[in-house]
Amino acid sequence: MGRKSSKAKEKKQKRLEERAAMDAVCAKVEAANKLEDPLEAFPVFKKYDRNGLNIAIECKRVSGLEPATLEWAFELTKANMQTLYEQSEWGWKERGKREELRDDRAWYLIARESGANPVAFSHFRFDVECGDEVLYCYEVQLESRVRRRGLGKFLLQILQLVANRMKKVMLTVFKHNHGAYQFFREALQFEVDAASPSVSGCCGDDSSYEILSRRTKFGESHPHPGGGHCGGCCH
Repeated sequence: MGRKSSKAKEKKQKRLEERAAMDAVCAKVEAANKLEDPLEAFPVFKKYDRNGLNIAIECKRVSGLEPATLEWAFELTKANMQTLYEQSEWGWKERGKREELRDDRAWYLIARESGANPVAFSHFRFDVECGDEVLYCYEVQLESRVRRRGLGKFLLQILQLVANRMKKVMLTVFKHNHGAYQFFREALQFEVDAASPSVSGCCGDDSSYEILSRRTKFGESHPHPGGGHCGGCCH
């Protein structure tokens, strides 16, 4: 009886420790979501003035965006991504994409020209994935006329800064979107995440996408011990 009792206590203690760790992770995500402006601590990154561009960058919750800006973001995403979605097992679901972009948890980086016209955006969220606090990048979309001038890379660098108290930045990329895949893997040094189908085996070998991630400085100094439920918990 003594040995059984000891094992039961150890299991209970382990469950308590796991719950405490998850509570701490969710508390960090909730704190990030309460920020007025995650970019406020990095004022130098509110401007991109190089390669012939003069861009102002703001960070806002979806609730702070004008309907016209949200509609522009959807139309840009559709123009850039519809064909790629149709070539995947997901297909293009217009209603679902609109709902995703307008979700209450959504944050946006909006890049505007001097005339206040938006030319690029990133949709991201602070969330929990596989037991880690993360910044998940849902979209990085640019108008064709501002591409190949370093702006996309600059927006991803901002996300890495904004995620400074998260463990990592994560994103999903289609394998057949060769330019984007190469950009994230080579130019930005993202790695295939353990949650990606090619690693986890959850969706078979024929999955059309990879999940990529890059650890923040905080994540590098606080590695996850492993395990944890894959999915958000802080909604």
